[in-house]
Amino acid sequence: MILLGSTGSIGVNALAIAKQFALSVDTLVAGKNIALLNEQLRHFSPKHVVVMEEADISKVNHPHVRAGDKAILEAIENSPSPKVVNALVGFAGFRPTLKALECGKEVALANKESLVVGGAFVDTSKIVPIDSEHFGLWYLNHTTRPIEKMIITASGGAFRDWSCDRIANATLEDALKHPNWSMGRKITIDSASMVNKLFELLEARWLFGVGNYDAVIETQSLIHALIAYVDGSTTAHFAKADMKLPIAYALMGEVTEALLERIDLAAIGSLEFRKITPDRYPIWAIKDDLLQNPQRGVIVNAANEVAIERFVRGEITFGTLSSFILETYDHFHQTPSSLEEIFSLDEEVRVYVRGLG
Repeated sequence: MILLGSTGSIGVNALAIAKQFALSVDTLVAGKNIALLNEQLRHFSPKHVVVMEEADISKVNHPHVRAGDKAILEAIENSPSPKVVNALVGFAGFRPTLKALECGKEVALANKESLVVGGAFVDTSKIVPIDSEHFGLWYLNHTTRPIEKMIITASGGAFRDWSCDRIANATLEDALKHPNWSMGRKITIDSASMVNKLFELLEARWLFGVGNYDAVIETQSLIHALIAYVDGSTTAHFAKADMKLPIAYALMGEVTEALLERIDLAAIGSLEFRKITPDRYPIWAIKDDLLQNPQRGVIVNAANEVAIERFVRGEITFGTLSSFILETYDHFHQTPSSLEEIFSLDEEVRVYVRGLG
């Protein structure tokens, strides 16, 4: 495989699967955690390595190291590996997805932004999702029974138990206190704002086609997806929250041995579900419109990435983060009709949000 984002949580789990099932690793692409990257190099001996910064090349214990976005695309093009695991964060993962598909490779996709911003231009027949929610939908969706709705679950993020009037002034430290697990900074903030779940609904729309999609909070993160059928019945995908399961299916197609500890329903005792509402998660106000106009995802993504940058720098409050996204969504009404227009609109939106005050 070619693994983009090897030192993040998805990358670490992908390498755990590679080790368990003796899968070869051709190329590793990593960010700034050079110490972990060097440890990975000792165990997997890839032929090629790419890092983000030129200054880090000399710190990497490998004879073939390059740096930068162009090097990632060239590594994908030159590698004989038929499979790319894209676990890069944000819009930066979009071009690598396009390049992998252009080269005829299958993409095990954790970079949801690839579909959020450009789903209309991505051949989803070559995409295998490794988000647990989309994996859950895929796992359940092996039937000809007519479907009424596909539902994914949310943890509720850092502020699910806060009073709504406190959330607007929450600090960065507050936003990073996820109730269920430890993740990267951006996805944890996205979880707190519910942008992450909005993006996952949009991703599901591109993966599974036009349909009825929704999300619900399940506080223990034991159910990842549900499918409601026209006949009134509903099925649910239960599993411990461990990314190794969807990654293993994405890399091997089928899994015939236990990867996770089975859930003991009696030990759980009960489950709690909550509705996602705009009073706690203001971004949810555009959910229906965005699903009806999915090409506008590039607007929301660009606004969100810049708003998060400003929130992390302390320029805006957490409440302002969502209000900037909503204001930007109301300001821009373009529907990109080409890849060039996606990249152009992305930059235009970023300039706009940087100027909001």
